[in-house]
Amino acid sequence: MKKISDYASEAELALRQLAISEKEPASLYSPIVYALTSGGKRLRPGLVMMVAESYGGASALEACQKAAAGIEMFHNFTLLHDDVMDKSEKRRGHDSVWYKWNANTAILSGDTMLTLATKLVTEVPDDKLRRVIDTFNDMALEVYEGQQLDLDFETSETINSDTYIEMIRKKTGALLGAAAGIGAILGNASDKEIGLMTTFGEMLGIAFQIQDDWLDTYGDSATFGKPIGGDILNDKKTFLLVKALEADKGTVDALKVTMKELKGEAKIKAVTRIYDKLNLSEETKKSVAFYTKLALKALKATSLSEEAKEPFRLLVEKLTGRKK
Repeated sequence: MKKISDYASEAELALRQLAISEKEPASLYSPIVYALTSGGKRLRPGLVMMVAESYGGASALEACQKAAAGIEMFHNFTLLHDDVMDKSEKRRGHDSVWYKWNANTAILSGDTMLTLATKLVTEVPDDKLRRVIDTFNDMALEVYEGQQLDLDFETSETINSDTYIEMIRKKTGALLGAAAGIGAILGNASDKEIGLMTTFGEMLGIAFQIQDDWLDTYGDSATFGKPIGGDILNDKKTFLLVKALEADKGTVDALKVTMKELKGEAKIKAVTRIYDKLNLSEETKKSVAFYTKLALKALKATSLSEEAKEPFRLLVEKLTGRKK
């Protein structure tokens, strides 16, 4: 039985075969190579491949290689631009592209990655092209909308957990949903199956992001790959912070004062104590479990055999129980 790690390895090979390092000018393409080789789980292209082969066998797996590479290229394009907007100096334990080069380079190389991604996802059988590109473009718009909501949330005082979930559905869930949906399209699945797989990916994406929020506060920096508490220091709206802001007025007032007046490790510890008082660690875990259940419900409703479903169940278990 093939696992997501097997498909991730195939995705890695598909990316290498693009030979981007040979393109000129090097000043444009070297940052792209750097971004693509600085780590990453290859989860999204792996999901395209796993779904395609599950429905359509070896021929579908062959047909989805370029599209899968395009999905990963798009994902990394968003990271280059996100890091510029967030002024993040690190990505996957390495210097971010803008920090290593400069913001202009990160923007232009990111733009190039977007165009490369679009070209790659069009390299599919002609009878699948329109649906694949429509799925890709619809997803891209949702990702941009999600990113704008994330930016808006930085100064908004009216966020609740529902609006936060919608933001991460767009920013994170939409890409995983499109990866699974495109895989199903290229695997010749029915409309119903494509819809179920898209839902599977979206719900898994939401669970994945909420787990990421939890890890940033309660994880181990040695395994998480970046310092714990970065979201707190940057006043970033996370599931935990949004839930805390829904608490009683006294708690909310204390939280706002703490976030405004304290700095560094003292701020991280003080905010975490408020989270602890509200039992937000457990509430966050329950939310991860809820969206995990929705992903598994969609998977269960597909026509795939129990044997074919097993790699997807293992993927869910790996992502929602991860420590990094």
